[in-house]
Amino acid sequence: MTIHLRNDRVVFRFSGPEAHRLINDVVTGVMPTSPEEPASLWALLSPQGKILAEGLAGWAEDALWLDVHQSVADDFFKRMRMYRLRAKVEIDDLRETHRLGFATEASDLSHKDRRGPVALGFRIIAPVEATTDWSSDDAAYHAARIANGILHQGNDFPANDTFAHDIGMDILDGIDFVKGCYVGQEVVSRMKHRGTARRRPVIVSGIDAPTGTPVIAGGREAGTIGQVVDGKAMAILRLDRITDIAAATVDGKPVTLALPTWATYQFGEAVTEDAE
Repeated sequence: MTIHLRNDRVVFRFSGPEAHRLINDVVTGVMPTSPEEPASLWALLSPQGKILAEGLAGWAEDALWLDVHQSVADDFFKRMRMYRLRAKVEIDDLRETHRLGFATEASDLSHKDRRGPVALGFRIIAPVEATTDWSSDDAAYHAARIANGILHQGNDFPANDTFAHDIGMDILDGIDFVKGCYVGQEVVSRMKHRGTARRRPVIVSGIDAPTGTPVIAGGREAGTIGQVVDGKAMAILRLDRITDIAAATVDGKPVTLALPTWATYQFGEAVTEDAE
């Protein structure tokens, strides 16, 4: 079995009798309680509802294991220590001791990477010394997630710039709309009930341009492309600006736009008010 190292991800372990309650009360998703459950998609939001960190959370060895992009690891660690207060929780920064990888089969410490209807194999976590034979090429993982319409912070969008609805977390089981308050919950609920999400994930193909290049539709910028793999990328686009998908361009060249198979939205959709 080949395990692909995802070198841009950092792992944190939350243990102790109040670890589950702490995470569940702070982030958007439903936290798992057993090793058999798939990893849960989650996001830590600002009070304004913007994503500060996002990733997966899996339960193993009496602890929750969360991963985040390396660009937000310091801020995430700082904020979680602040939210912990006097709770009985140990937060371990595993940057020096553990690595995270992707595989199509389970391993020792692994969880199914399932986001709503999308299955992306397994998230693997292992001590550094056990990863010497892992592949350093993670292109297979990113190609798979782009094909399935999955965006990642750091690769496709920066911190504190994007709403959870913008990356489809409301459709991909990354938001618990039933549990009590968490940071940014009011904004998330308002966007759901008022239908104010106008930016959504779109798969862009036929790209010959770098990450961050604008997608032009109808003579106006609709958004920018994320990480490009084999000419494809994810983009968070203004749906109301895309009335003719055949006319979209990136860097002056025509591209193909497609909605993820799990999308419940359509090109050309407009909303009457914006959450911003």
